[in-house]
Amino acid sequence: MKIKGEPDLRSILGEHKEVWWYVPGLNQLPFDPANNNEPLQFGSTSGPLVTEGLIENGGESSKKRKRTNAPSDFDPALGMMTGIPPITPMMPGLGIVPPPIPPDMPVVKEIIHCKSCTLFPPNPNLPPPATRERPPGCKTVFVGGLPENGTEQIIVEVFEQCGEIIAIRKSKKNFCHIRFAEEYMVDKALYLSGYRIRLGSSTDKKDTGRLHVDFAQARDDLYEWECKQRMLAREERHRRRMEEERLRPPSPPPVVHYSDHECSIVAEKLKDDSKFSEAVQTLLTWIERGEVNRRSANNFYSMIQSANSHVRRLVNEKAAHEKDMEEAKEKFKQALSGILIQFEQIVAVYHSASKQKAWDHFTKAQRKNISVWCKQAEEIRNIHNDELMGIRREEEMEMSDDEIEETTETKETEESALVSQAEALKEENDSLRWQLDAYRNEVELLKQEQGKAHREDDPNREQQLKLLQQALQGMQQHLLKVQEEYKRKEAELEKIKDDKLQVEKMLENLKEKESCASRLCASSQDSDYPLEKTLNSCPIKSEREALLVGIISTFLHVHPFGASIEYICSYLHRLDNKICTSDVECLMSRLQHTFKQEMTGVGASLEKRWKFCGFEGLKLT
Repeated sequence: MKIKGEPDLRSILGEHKEVWWYVPGLNQLPFDPANNNEPLQFGSTSGPLVTEGLIENGGESSKKRKRTNAPSDFDPALGMMTGIPPITPMMPGLGIVPPPIPPDMPVVKEIIHCKSCTLFPPNPNLPPPATRERPPGCKTVFVGGLPENGTEQIIVEVFEQCGEIIAIRKSKKNFCHIRFAEEYMVDKALYLSGYRIRLGSSTDKKDTGRLHVDFAQARDDLYEWECKQRMLAREERHRRRMEEERLRPPSPPPVVHYSDHECSIVAEKLKDDSKFSEAVQTLLTWIERGEVNRRSANNFYSMIQSANSHVRRLVNEKAAHEKDMEEAKEKFKQALSGILIQFEQIVAVYHSASKQKAWDHFTKAQRKNISVWCKQAEEIRNIHNDELMGIRREEEMEMSDDEIEETTETKETEESALVSQAEALKEENDSLRWQLDAYRNEVELLKQEQGKAHREDDPNREQQLKLLQQALQGMQQHLLKVQEEYKRKEAELEKIKDDKLQVEKMLENLKEKESCASRLCASSQDSDYPLEKTLNSCPIKSEREALLVGIISTFLHVHPFGASIEYICSYLHRLDNKICTSDVECLMSRLQHTFKQEMTGVGASLEKRWKFCGFEGLKLT
């Protein structure tokens, strides 16, 4: 029964997040719908709801009556007024779904009144009831602790507000299984686990019990869950297949079947550079399909020969690109040398400005700027100079390799040319043999057709036979010439091989002599002091060597950290191009008190550098 003037509960909850309920004899308790994330709705026909400030026609008499009746109606065992239902999320009118509560906040359970029974909450200080692991797709719950006098109608009355019930299987041993329509309804039913149930107002033991709600494993639930998973897997496979088909590149156009007309078109395309790749793919497809036979062998051979001629065009194109690259390298080298000359001029300007004649007229700031600019220009000049010297060093190394391998390369080129000519003759010989076989087969076929038809007086066939015989004779003569030329080339190839072996032996002898000379030099360096004294008695043999010693000493004096023998020789080549690196190195090794060699760097950057030690050697001598 609803008191007059009481507003609708949904409108109250829509306007205020928290509603305060007043119960006579108790303190005001706040009710927050957010404290319960299990919105269950149970029907209730029990006492009226009394809200604060909602009683209009009560008066002072009603207040006195409530005050006098409060102590008698208060039940200390239940902790609330008897006959007045508590406000819970499962009462009629609270059909809203509250937001989820934090996991650390405790859930306060209240008394639930139904038509035929009453549910009392468990002790909040006790731990929550234990549950088994949730089976996949669980829609069935196990309900134990039912009263002995409990019926299926009472079970439906208690659990129908959790959701639609599909089936109930009740046992005689005070438990049952309830199957719901959806999985989330099971979570609502678990909210009732631990409640004490009492049928009506009876206190008989058979009319009371403690509910235990837990997950149950049912074959129907598992079957439905597996069907749902299979459906999702099918949808995922379909989605992936559609995605793969969308991302798959388009298939190439189909290749036409072989015919004489298509063969002539492909042969023309093979001669065109822009259509060569398409024609080669068509030719490859025809050969793999097995289109080659006795009648079409000549056509296929001509197409293959056209493809072979394309190789020469590719080689010529590569040679043109290499030539362009060499020209670009030469241009870069010339431009770099021009830049280096300009740097030298700029550095010379800075040095001339740093002399005392002009230096005294500049201010302090101007002198500082000039010195900084001079250092920067020298650093950049040195970097470009090292780069240019590296390029020249590479060219010298290539030239030395070319000088060593010049004879062998010439022989190898001649040999490779002869080998290529011999292979070309072999290919021509084979092609002529194949053509001869094809003509013979055609002659045999024509003879067989002539014998079957018994037409010996046909003039056209006689002319064809004569032409074929003449062609065979010409092919035989050409074949004999090719064989003779092939034998002559083979003889020349054998002579070249003998010459190559002699040259290789001479190279081996030269290498052995060089190794012996290097060993003698090493043994001369490791000899005793008297030998060194005799060698050092006259280290400089000519005036040219004395000039070289002076120039090298000046150069190394400018480079206190030393310089490699290649760097020194590159500097000397500006003065005289006939200077040899080995002669310079021998001269410096003889003057041990003037020059010394040190190893700098680690690992792959290990480098030998010569340094000027004339001042130290003067003190020692």
